Amino acid sequence: MPEEIFGERYKFLPKPQILTFEEIERVARAALSLGVRKIRITGGEPLLRSDLPVLVGKLSRLDGLEDLSLTTNGYLLAKFADDLKQAGLGRITISLDSLDEQVFKRMSGRKFDVGPVLSGIDAATAAGLGPVKVNCVVKRGVNDASVANLAGHFRNTPHIVRFIEYMDVGNLNGWDMSDVVTADAILASISEHWPLEPVEPSYPGEVACRYRYTDGAGEVGVIASVTRPFCGGCTRARLAPEGSLVTCLFAEKGLDVRGPIRAGLDDAGLRDLLASVWSGRADRYSEERTAATPGRNKIEMFRIGG
Repeated sequence: MPEEIFGERYKFLPKPQILTFEEIERVARAALSLGVRKIRITGGEPLLRSDLPVLVGKLSRLDGLEDLSLTTNGYLLAKFADDLKQAGLGRITISLDSLDEQVFKRMSGRKFDVGPVLSGIDAATAAGLGPVKVNCVVKRGVNDASVANLAGHFRNTPHIVRFIEYMDVGNLNGWDMSDVVTADAILASISEHWPLEPVEPSYPGEVACRYRYTDGAGEVGVIASVTRPFCGGCTRARLAPEGSLVTCLFAEKGLDVRGPIRAGLDDAGLRDLLASVWSGRADRYSEERTAATPGRNKIEMFRIGG
């Protein structure tokens, strides 16, 4: 959330417009009844909610849930790691675009240091939330020179770095194809130091292509939404904080579920509403990117997470 856009005086949504934890729990329960098995809490930055462990506890107790995870920038994680684990969180993904302080600050748009993020990774591991997945968005001319350093830092650890092609999410990042470092180029830059070999996906619909070091020192992943679109295998929907259900990271709008819930929609009706949205979706933005990029007013990523 860049400082020049979201300064200290930025007015966020009034609390009554945000889903309550109980409303999120209701939507999650309906989704689980339809076959969903994984839930991820993302953001914005979810750890800004000091009561987040309460939501984690509510979700972790739902029938049918097999995997509950959290994506965070890691800056406050050392404070929350134990409470999140005790509440029922299973896994952590941390966004970390470089170990170089200046590059890290440029990518994050804030004047924060890398140290607290690394401390958060250590705290998550100590709390039993490891191995941690580390997400790095790679932008040409900004942090592409940091790729091998980041990969090397997490070699010989259980943690997995996943390098993500720079995408045109939202409308604020000034995306241009010339800024994209392809997954093939990312893998080549790592292989110059440590040879890699492909690994089979962990599950159908996994967005990251997995590779392991041939010397057994761990693995990395690449998420190639730009050069290798995976729309046809997408299994993800997003629930935005104000209550819209979004079926694509690049969507222009979502379906309001907050209104019907607050108008008295019962559980069966909520289940039917979610099912109708999912069965009727036709999202394939990444496959259409070349023709579709101009003129689209996409939802900003800080509203619907990664």
